[in-house]
Amino acid sequence: MRIRITGIALLITCFAFMHGCTDDEGNKRGVNLFSLQDDKDFGAQVSAEIENDSVNFPILDSASYPDAYAHLHRITDTLLNTGKVQYKDEFVWQMRIIQNDSVLNAFCTPGGYIYVYTGLIKFLDSEDELAGVMGHEIAHADERHSTEALTKQYGTDVLFAVMFGNDSGAVANVAKGMLNLSYSRGNESEADMRSVDYLYPTQYDARGAAGFFEKLDGQGGLPEFLSTHPNPDNRIEDIKSYWEDKGGKVGEKFEDRYKEFKKSLP
Repeated sequence: MRIRITGIALLITCFAFMHGCTDDEGNKRGVNLFSLQDDKDFGAQVSAEIENDSVNFPILDSASYPDAYAHLHRITDTLLNTGKVQYKDEFVWQMRIIQNDSVLNAFCTPGGYIYVYTGLIKFLDSEDELAGVMGHEIAHADERHSTEALTKQYGTDVLFAVMFGNDSGAVANVAKGMLNLSYSRGNESEADMRSVDYLYPTQYDARGAAGFFEKLDGQGGLPEFLSTHPNPDNRIEDIKSYWEDKGGKVGEKFEDRYKEFKKSLP
């Protein structure tokens, strides 16, 4: 990857203030070594690695399953077009379905490359629930949580190797680790709230993410999604409380339409 002066300046600034960065409430924030352009460039590299790794990421062919992708694009385009996504025009927002019914998960790379597993789609009961999850993943990219988490998980040595292009295996290792990329509780809560923000202006019930977590609560053990997306106390209640603060508008679940989505999958 070609490094720009802005990216280097950001690195120097972050190292200088690594122990002093806080949010508006005084809580210490993670360090993000990436510029916005770095997010886009890095995400493109990671996405290329994923696309070429059919063993670990068996991506469903969009030409063979156009109806499935039409459903997914309808959902995500609805959220992206609300005017609430700040990098809607800057990021690529590429959606891919990974064919693995045993994995109940979705993940997002920097720059807006989002992957959702068939296992997650088939697990859910209504379109608003998947829209809630997609809003959550969009938020991770839009709030730039992905590169903040990468900085924390892989450290500066690996990221420097990727950014300066002097380690051919670094991007591949990061790509394989995207599914297990862990976010902070603060980032998870923020993504939950942004999901409500994205869904609220649409016809969807903006509590879709809460419905998803309610269904997860009924599962035995720890689902894959919560192994990388920590479950803060009162997460469902926080989503519903935020929805009520926005006015409590009751939207649609689109259960019948979602059944057609699931039927379009292999």
